[in-house]
Amino acid sequence: MGAIANSYDQFLPFNAGTATFPHVVASQQDLTTAPTPVVNGAVRRRAWWPLELYRSAVGKKWIMAITGIVLLGFVFFHMLGNLKSYLGPVEMDDYGEFLRELFVPLLPRTLFLWLERTGLIAAFALHIHAAYALTKMNHRARPDKYASPRDYAAANFASRTMRWSGVIVLLFLAWHLTDLTWGTVNPDFVRGDPYNNLVNSFERPAVTVLYVVANLALGLHVFHGAWSFFQSLGLNSPRFNKWRLYFARGFAAAIVIGNVSFPVLVQAKVLSFDQHQRDVVVAQKHSEGGK
Repeated sequence: MGAIANSYDQFLPFNAGTATFPHVVASQQDLTTAPTPVVNGAVRRRAWWPLELYRSAVGKKWIMAITGIVLLGFVFFHMLGNLKSYLGPVEMDDYGEFLRELFVPLLPRTLFLWLERTGLIAAFALHIHAAYALTKMNHRARPDKYASPRDYAAANFASRTMRWSGVIVLLFLAWHLTDLTWGTVNPDFVRGDPYNNLVNSFERPAVTVLYVVANLALGLHVFHGAWSFFQSLGLNSPRFNKWRLYFARGFAAAIVIGNVSFPVLVQAKVLSFDQHQRDVVVAQKHSEGGK
């Protein structure tokens, strides 16, 4: 018992009533003069809140979704407008002129068209940058591509090829602009005659094959984008996921079928060059240049 009693002598004095902790509690002077420890380095100054949001993975996913909706809308209405070619060269050329005359005389001619193009370029740039940044963040978080073969099989083909289809679509866009917007690679291109420009381009079999392959890649990209932007915006529920799938499939199919139909029908001679309309456009340009 004496040994046990002597063992209590090694503990520090403690008084619960007066809260006395000898050799443990620092004085007030020690607390005020002690240097503040640096735990995580210098505090980073916060940027403007949209930039702070964009720096996060959630912000990048929102940008991907919003810009994706803008680009999906453009692709759909661009295809829809090109269906005017089935009504003949006059209808198609009038539609092209309508786009250049939007909001005239409120705005100068073609100004709204260039504002629209500027917005689309900004949406493309943000979409590509957000996709690249998210890919880098995912690689840092998970160096291994997939933990197991089962995880790889769980991802559908469209999502696994999203990067490659995106690169193909980007290259196709560059060709499309030089072909049917600027006319650099389109023989006998005449500005203001989109119908005959389209026919001239698709009469070349190699260009037809290029457009078909590129639009199949576009369809994969559109399908995955139309499916995933709901989830990126937080609109993900088992109650309507089936309808999300139907929408994504139907939307992508409409884009691909509509765009592919133009080169295919030119090759089938359903759409053919109209010399009369070309002469009318050229004569009109000569008369405008003479004024």
